[in-house]
Amino acid sequence: MSLRSIAASAALILTISSVAGMAAERYNLGRPVTGDDIAAWNIDVSGDGAGLPAGRGSVAEGRALFAEACSACHGDKGQGSAADVLVGGRGTLATAKPIKTIGSFWPYAPTIFDYVNRAMPFNAPQSLTPDQVYSVTAYLLFLNGIVPEDTTLDAASLAKVEMPNRNGFTRDPRPDVAPK
Repeated sequence: MSLRSIAASAALILTISSVAGMAAERYNLGRPVTGDDIAAWNIDVSGDGAGLPAGRGSVAEGRALFAEACSACHGDKGQGSAADVLVGGRGTLATAKPIKTIGSFWPYAPTIFDYVNRAMPFNAPQSLTPDQVYSVTAYLLFLNGIVPEDTTLDAASLAKVEMPNRNGFTRDPRPDVAPK
């Protein structure tokens, strides 16, 4: 790239930045981010359960909600349809055709809550209440034979669920990513 091209690119960037700044002032676009804005996006849940919200949900409640909001894509029992299979696959990870499901692959139950809370249902992500997400999570864990049918989950109990593949991952040996 020539010096003239670099100078022209820099001038263009400055012009665009200036125009964008003037437009924001003139049209009152944008605003400072508030703590409430950040809190609304700070919904991550870690494998140990940190970040799980208050709430509770049962397998029975999850069964009804799954039939209503999830089965069209995942099948009536999580067997898959238009979207991924959610049930089964145990013992297949070391085979030529592994089936990665909640029961065969996921190492931590709280991360199921995290995913459902962020991304489901597909047509309306983040529309479920914490109680509904706990319920769907309980039902999915039940379908995979991980919790009994009379289970009710909350933040404390979900964090204690032992997933079948909990020890199926290896730790990252790099010292810059070691757990603290």
